[in-house]
Amino acid sequence: MSAISGTVKSPSHSLHHVNFPTVDLKATQEWYGRVFGMTRVEPVNPPPRGTMLLTNGNFDLHFRPVEKGAEATGLIHFAIEVEDWDAFVAHLDEIGERYIEEPFRGHDLSKTGSVSDPDGHRVEFTWHPDREW
Repeated sequence: MSAISGTVKSPSHSLHHVNFPTVDLKATQEWYGRVFGMTRVEPVNPPPRGTMLLTNGNFDLHFRPVEKGAEATGLIHFAIEVEDWDAFVAHLDEIGERYIEEPFRGHDLSKTGSVSDPDGHRVEFTWHPDREW
């Protein structure tokens, strides 16, 4: 990497996927579909060990089945950028999903909050007012 005018130039482009353990593939698929509009993908060459793939067209999430008690939670998290903060929070309220809205941090008026999936993984959602889509 090289710094150009104070900006770090990176060869990376975007998040491809995140992989989590889950004890209930069906509950996980339903929750991510309801909360983030994700659908299951059935690839031509299935991934190893029964891994389930979900997508929303912008990024993928992979979930591998594990026995109850073998899942790791708490420290694992990822963030999803939402296009419209108010609309997303209204969506969570409408579907009855509990969430935490984090206190304002920073100078750019960005907002962040989090929800927990069926296995207790923290899923952060964030919004930046200057994000160009």
